[in-house]
Amino acid sequence: MCDVREFNAGCEEEQISGLHHAVPIPKKFHEEKSMVRVGTVVRTLILCGMALTTLAFAKTDKSKTIVTYPSGFAVSQRLSDLPIDESMFATQEMPEPRPVPLRSHAVAGPWQQEDPVLQKEIKPFVSATTGVDFDGVGAQNYAPSDSNLAVGPNHIVETVNVRFAIYNKSGTILAGPTNLTTFFGALGGNCAAGASDPIVNYDRLADRWVISDVGINSPGTAFSECVAVSKTNDPTGTYFLYAYSFGGNLNDYPKLSVWPTASNSAYLATYNIFQGGATFLGADICAFDRTKMLAGAASPAQLCKMTPNTEGGYLPSDIDGPTPPVDGTPGLYLTWQNNNPGQLYLRKLTPNFAGGTATLSSPTTISVANENLACGNALNCVPQLGTTQTLDSLGDRLMYRFAVRHFADHDRAVVNHAVANGGQVAIRWYELYDPAGTVTLNQQGTFAPDATYRWMASIAEDQNGDIGLGYSASSSSINPAIRFTGRVPSDASGTMETEASLLVGSGSQSGNNLARWGDYTAMQVDPSDDCTFWYVDQYEKVTGSFNWSTNIGSFAFIGCSGSPNFTLTAVPNTLSISQGSSGTSTITVVPANGFTGSVTLSASGLPSGVTAAFVPNPTTTTSVLTLTASATAATGTSTVTITGTSGSLTPTTTLSLTVTQPSGPAVTLTPTSLAFGKVVVNTTSTGKNVTLANTGNATLVIASIKTSGDFAPVTSTKPCGSTLAAGKNCIIRVTFTPTQLGSRTGNITITDNASNTPQTVPLSGTGVLPATLTPTSATYAALTVGTTSSPKTFSLRNNQTVTLNNIVISTTGDFKVSTTTCTTSLAAKTNCSISVVFKPTAVGTRTGKLSAADDAANSPQSSSLTGTGK
Repeated sequence: MCDVREFNAGCEEEQISGLHHAVPIPKKFHEEKSMVRVGTVVRTLILCGMALTTLAFAKTDKSKTIVTYPSGFAVSQRLSDLPIDESMFATQEMPEPRPVPLRSHAVAGPWQQEDPVLQKEIKPFVSATTGVDFDGVGAQNYAPSDSNLAVGPNHIVETVNVRFAIYNKSGTILAGPTNLTTFFGALGGNCAAGASDPIVNYDRLADRWVISDVGINSPGTAFSECVAVSKTNDPTGTYFLYAYSFGGNLNDYPKLSVWPTASNSAYLATYNIFQGGATFLGADICAFDRTKMLAGAASPAQLCKMTPNTEGGYLPSDIDGPTPPVDGTPGLYLTWQNNNPGQLYLRKLTPNFAGGTATLSSPTTISVANENLACGNALNCVPQLGTTQTLDSLGDRLMYRFAVRHFADHDRAVVNHAVANGGQVAIRWYELYDPAGTVTLNQQGTFAPDATYRWMASIAEDQNGDIGLGYSASSSSINPAIRFTGRVPSDASGTMETEASLLVGSGSQSGNNLARWGDYTAMQVDPSDDCTFWYVDQYEKVTGSFNWSTNIGSFAFIGCSGSPNFTLTAVPNTLSISQGSSGTSTITVVPANGFTGSVTLSASGLPSGVTAAFVPNPTTTTSVLTLTASATAATGTSTVTITGTSGSLTPTTTLSLTVTQPSGPAVTLTPTSLAFGKVVVNTTSTGKNVTLANTGNATLVIASIKTSGDFAPVTSTKPCGSTLAAGKNCIIRVTFTPTQLGSRTGNITITDNASNTPQTVPLSGTGVLPATLTPTSATYAALTVGTTSSPKTFSLRNNQTVTLNNIVISTTGDFKVSTTTCTTSLAAKTNCSISVVFKPTAVGTRTGKLSAADDAANSPQSSSLTGTGK
């Protein structure tokens, strides 16, 4: 193996020297153990405290390309001939992914703070149908699972720690489970000694399979990346095997992907590089020579560039669908760089395998919503039913995969990571447009529909633009479960539909202080129909440790099928127009499965005063939508739904439309209505204010301010004149003098030179009597003559703004006041109560009256009383 910092014909190896100082192990990190084959040696790895100190490596120049050739090459046996691994090793916790730089520089926010893009809309149940579901490879006394899968036309290959197996799509096992060290055994060295962090990919355009892992020697002091490429499309057949040495530097948390451009086609890779397994040097951004690997050449190069040690946790772009990246498209690499402000970094690697060089771009910053790290920058916080053992959220990095798919209007990419939403762990997800060009964030959301913790997710997008998201779910009231959610293009931006279950766990992980869970999972889209999602994750059948199981489940959205179909996109999908003007958006018909029909477009959800026109309509490709707002169109933001109709197909997309007032004066009224409540007839209320503000950019000329109904203007502390300068305000003050009993309404009407003149403020109030006695009548239950009823309570109300005096309470007939809080006077706007009992003196209907005499204009107030003697 040659580790060359710059390609040269003699393949001279550049020596690197430097100082290394051990960093104490923080208590929050687990003791880590490394697996080897039979005769396992357990060792403790020193874990860096993530100080990310810059070390003086004399000749390390990160501007140069690191060119690595295989230290070993071999051809495997047929996988179907390899022995089934039924050996039982001592329980081993695999090396924990080292923290990436985000954890060291994350900006802490309030732990209980709600996520700013938390989905608050409750959607219908996810519009997908579950399909085949079966158990995959289980634990062989290793943890965590590192569950991963790839899907081909007829097969599923699953990798876990430390084994793999091959299934048909009904769940029948065709080969394995086999230990990865057995599979890579022909290479010898690190790849035959130990295995960790396996990944499997299906190369759709080549119809081949790629399996990789980290090879680790027995002392745990030397590391390799072990890569296998199938010789044919049969995953149970033979593979070309390659070992790429990293010497004493740990190539931690590797992720591989397929990027099949026509020239310089590559298998992309990312690693977090730790010197001696401890000191973080930076992320290696790499590309393998795919063409030579597919041909079985003995020495295909791996080209790498290293980032600064302030960056890590990158994911490589992984192509989905039948369309390869445009030739010359660089490999794309994405990381979650900062949480506050929220930032993703996107780098591009352009490999030149013939020249042995690669160019790495500077990072493009993609601004996203701020977030707090899951578990509040700690490792473990996910609760489980029946145990105090919490699980690791691995919340400092993006989660596998960074899936990219070509559509007619855009290349789209999806990715996710865990965040804190208040006190729980939730899933933040993103959809990017055109990541290889002028990248934009199309939508983002945080999925946390209840108090359950959700994490360890993987995301992908089908041919229709439906997005599938699978994940683990757990809380103190449920065992860890496997669930999924998703969205279709017509769903509101940033939202997922209500989740569904793939598997309900029946046990929790407990014992041996084992917090590790998953490390990663995988969501893949079936290439045979580009509709079916396959997801793998771990769970517990019974409570315990080192006894996890994996489940492979599938689902497909109802609207996605192999029959001809189409989706719609709107570019731009946000428009802002002022009253009296118009704006345009291009609507594109995106065909699927050979759709060639004509589509008739329509728009719904338009605000009042806005019209829509499509040219051309119908269309087979694109149409320009023109939205026109009248001078009196309703202002504000609305969601416009665009529907395409072709036969029975009716896909939709949405556009956010904001209608604003045009330039010039603009009137804002605060409040927008006044309610005076109850006022005594023919008396005048206290005045109430409306503030008139000129929020435009020109002088407002006020022609008149009028009131109607029982309402009248009075002088305010800041009266409105005939003009009002931009940015200034004045006060309109109004009183209410009801002329009748009951509800009274009116308006303030302002006539001016603003575009929405006249403006009105609705006014309301209720005319009431000076004093009232309620209820105005009461009926008592029949009683035996001479017995006394339970009391009924009446209320005397003084509606006036002055004290009610000279109050005298009296009754007639067989009715008597038992208790009262009323005295001879009653303060303004207050009540007193009167309790009255019934004591019949004769058989039959008995009537009487409760009266309150006072100095009110409507004195006396009275209530009719009825009872029956028996």
